[in-house]
Amino acid sequence: MEVITYTVQVVLTAATFYFFIISLFGFYRKEEDYNLPPGSMFAIVVAAHNEEKVIGELVKNLHELNYPRELYDIFVVADNCVDNTAKIAGSQGARVIERFNDEKKGKGYALEYAFDKIFNSSVDYDAVVVFDADNLVSPDFLQIMNARLLKGEKIIQGYLDTKNPHDTWITKSIYICYIITNRFWQLAKYNLGLTCALGGTGMCLSVDVLKRYGWGMTSLTEDLEFQTKALMNNLRVTWAHDAKVFDEKPLTLMQSCIQRKRWMQGHFNVAGRYLVKLVHEGITNKNFVMLDGALYLVQPFFWMFTGVGMLFNVITRPELLLENPQWAVVGFVIQFVYFGLGLTLERVKPQIYWWLIFYPIFAMTWIPVSYVGFAMRNNKVWNHTLHIRDINRENLQNLYLPAKADDKRTG
Repeated sequence: MEVITYTVQVVLTAATFYFFIISLFGFYRKEEDYNLPPGSMFAIVVAAHNEEKVIGELVKNLHELNYPRELYDIFVVADNCVDNTAKIAGSQGARVIERFNDEKKGKGYALEYAFDKIFNSSVDYDAVVVFDADNLVSPDFLQIMNARLLKGEKIIQGYLDTKNPHDTWITKSIYICYIITNRFWQLAKYNLGLTCALGGTGMCLSVDVLKRYGWGMTSLTEDLEFQTKALMNNLRVTWAHDAKVFDEKPLTLMQSCIQRKRWMQGHFNVAGRYLVKLVHEGITNKNFVMLDGALYLVQPFFWMFTGVGMLFNVITRPELLLENPQWAVVGFVIQFVYFGLGLTLERVKPQIYWWLIFYPIFAMTWIPVSYVGFAMRNNKVWNHTLHIRDINRENLQNLYLPAKADDKRTG
């Protein structure tokens, strides 16, 4: 048992050190130039299941983007809806695609249905942009994606932000988590030339890539599945740090756990189907980007191993923490200093920093969620997350300090 425990600790330490090294590359931002002429034709696709509370504000928001209105169309897939989602979306000027299927349920199927309809239309779109029904979008989103497409990027993930961070300690924790992940993981990996993670919303997909490789994503984490499938074909996901999407987050721990359980189910399912293939391709082709992507697939196992290690120490060596108080100091430094630097780099207002207190508590809840997700990894039943916060763009609370004159290009 001790041999197993020490082996697990060595693996976790090595992985943590690897992630730390990557995070260092999030301390700078490459110079960006978004002032390229609008030329890309976008199909904005919103998958919505019973979203009458929030769909109207999103469609209204999308009509007001700083991009020529003739160069993008808004499609709302009213997927198995029994409320007024389709009616509200249509009244706001969206093109509504209604879908009813009692067997194939979930966002992946809804997007597949919408893509088929859109690609068979008379309009030649350059890219598809996917949003969730509860989102709000920064005005320059399409302008930034247009610039990235014109530079040759094919799969682009926008900056994931939080629409309701002030609501509860759960939303505060998720907000902190997103800020740290955006800066020290997504931006860092983009700077290194590694593949970034698709977040399911705020993602821009080149139509030629979708037509060449197909969508076909049917897991509970269609974003991760497509990201991995793209990597298998030597296509990486890039990161647009200034293209922000604001997402509504669950208010309670139970709601959050249910949502994250679905993510873990899908993550383990995708890992089971692609991990060995991705490692093989990475080694065969000496492709480090693929191997890094494979490491991302096994991340949930690290939470499981962490749980085993913590339980073993509590049972067999409860005095360990008292004998080694330096680890508590290290944890404090990481939480309030290093993560605090991430908040500073993102120009978060000072009163937000105390939210870091909630973060480690929330982080530990990933351990039981991972175990449940692993146990249910072959269950593809979609659990809908209820969205109730009808927040508009004007009412979004400003969490950031005013940007400096040169902040639009460099961070």
